[in-house]
Amino acid sequence: MCGIAGFVDAGGRLCAEERAALVARMCEVIAHRGPDEQGAEVVGQAALGMRRLSIIDLAGGHQPMRGCDPRVSLVFNGEIYNFRELQRDLEARGHKFHTHSDTETIAHAYEEYGKACVEHLRGMFAFAVWDDSKRELFAARDRAGKKPLYYSLTPSGALVFGSELKSLLLHPEVTRETSLEALDAYLSFGYVPDPLSIFVRINKLPPGHALTFDGARASVEQYWDFPFASEAKPRSEDEYVAELRELLDEAVRIRLVADVPLGAFLSGGVDSSTVVGLMARHTPQPVKTFSIGFREDSFDELKYARVAAKHFATDHHEFIVTPDICRVVDDLVWHFDEPFADSSSIPTHAVSRLAREHVKVALSGDGGDELFAGYTRYVVDRRRGFFDRVPRAVREGLMLPLSRRLPHGARGRNYLYTNAHDPTGRYLNSVAVFTPLNKRALYSPDFQSVLAGRADAFESFREIAARAPATDQLAAMLYLDSKTYLPGDILTKVDRMSMAVSLEARVPLLDHKLMEFAARLPSSLKMRGLETKHLFKRAVRGLVPDEILDREKQGFGVPVNRWINEELRDYTRDVLTGARTRSRGYFNPRYLSLLFAEHERGRRDHSTQLWALFVLELWQRTFIDSAPPERAPLSDARALAEETTVGALP
Repeated sequence: MCGIAGFVDAGGRLCAEERAALVARMCEVIAHRGPDEQGAEVVGQAALGMRRLSIIDLAGGHQPMRGCDPRVSLVFNGEIYNFRELQRDLEARGHKFHTHSDTETIAHAYEEYGKACVEHLRGMFAFAVWDDSKRELFAARDRAGKKPLYYSLTPSGALVFGSELKSLLLHPEVTRETSLEALDAYLSFGYVPDPLSIFVRINKLPPGHALTFDGARASVEQYWDFPFASEAKPRSEDEYVAELRELLDEAVRIRLVADVPLGAFLSGGVDSSTVVGLMARHTPQPVKTFSIGFREDSFDELKYARVAAKHFATDHHEFIVTPDICRVVDDLVWHFDEPFADSSSIPTHAVSRLAREHVKVALSGDGGDELFAGYTRYVVDRRRGFFDRVPRAVREGLMLPLSRRLPHGARGRNYLYTNAHDPTGRYLNSVAVFTPLNKRALYSPDFQSVLAGRADAFESFREIAARAPATDQLAAMLYLDSKTYLPGDILTKVDRMSMAVSLEARVPLLDHKLMEFAARLPSSLKMRGLETKHLFKRAVRGLVPDEILDREKQGFGVPVNRWINEELRDYTRDVLTGARTRSRGYFNPRYLSLLFAEHERGRRDHSTQLWALFVLELWQRTFIDSAPPERAPLSDARALAEETTVGALP
């Protein structure tokens, strides 16, 4: 696990010494991603660099790396789990290996297969290959988007790339101009979706895509997508269960290869309990597990984490998050690079930092809800499916105009607006932070005028849903979430928060063979009536305790509602109602005051909206008002959490 950065100075504006110094700085700013080693080199027009977190082949594996051809250089972030099988195949084809590193496997695979090398890789990755014989850079990102990759084409024709946006900002030609389309998308869904970044002229390489830069132009092509299409010959449910069990076991087993201590996040949900249970099958020592809890009972899942820990006899560690943890939010803004409104990033950061004291690699259960329909949002949408039978003329000619005329605080206004749309629109509005209806009240007239005619986040998501190779509503929602929410929110959170503390997080449920299996499953096997994850639960029953399988779904919630009214009350108010925020001209101050007033009185829970606005302003103060610092903040998460249990539970 590492961080990468570099550029191709196609215009020749920098001398070799300047290129070397610049790429070194670009790597140093992401030292938290790889504290063990820094490697960089200048080859012709290209400058490649990396920070290394040593996991496999601790003595070898130095980057940039080459295969057989000295003209091919590689920097890589991630893990390739089938590297040993690939190595044997490539050696049979005449390749000579000099290390035991998975990184070298990619270099040889590129020499053998060219750009098609990505089709042979099983794992998580973002890498860049400079082929000096072609004067060409080739970069790729893994299928699910577990590892990030930003890139920018500068006015002089240089291509700049990196694992984190802050590396790119150190290049003298990369500017910090806010993308208004990205800002609108963030306020719509709580994150900046691919391929946008929060800055103009900087993009994220989307998952399952590869980039080629030949010195004149950068082209992006998709090499993989979720195959949401039913199998030609459907099988029995028992046959699907048997195959799923094999795929789950293999996905976990191959992610246990490491030359450093390894553990797992354990939330007490079905997915993380499944991962821990399968780990316990393949490890002779008790699995080290890490759980996070809150003092607020309604958000505390430690009861179920303890059930799983006891069942699998793990070496269990628990941490209670106190409200003082909110003090790290300024630090997290620096790590995310872009505004990011998922408040569960706070406990994710805490459990990652505290787990890092015991292990260097942690497996997580992320991804199962998108693949197998585990979110309660799918249940909500199915319950509202009867609105599909309401004539379109009634929905759009009566319900929609009425919702717009009702005053802000009118009961049922948002419900009426959400369900006045077609199935895709209904779903998008139900998961939005600010719907188009409420953005009309939030945005200032000037901001609305500037946005007029620009790309709309809701329409962009509609286009993705329309491309779904699926024939039913559930499959379309799963495809949409897998292309947007999964990489943009879930995997971004896991990557940034684990890498902030130099911890490698592995996500076995997003093994691409498992993803392809899940995508082809009939929707009726994923969700049976209102039962979520039907087939998945059947496959792991007998492994995971029934008490966990049969419990009501509870997400990784955070008591932000209470924090905003209590511990963070003065801070959030000062930030969002102060002159500095008002001077930006994006929002209507009266609407912000209304949100605070309704939230404090308990009339409405606006914690999601207020938190998104709060984080946005902190981001602007860090990245817009001045250049962001080049060193990671030094917060002490241990001082903000209480370790309550260490060792095996009785």
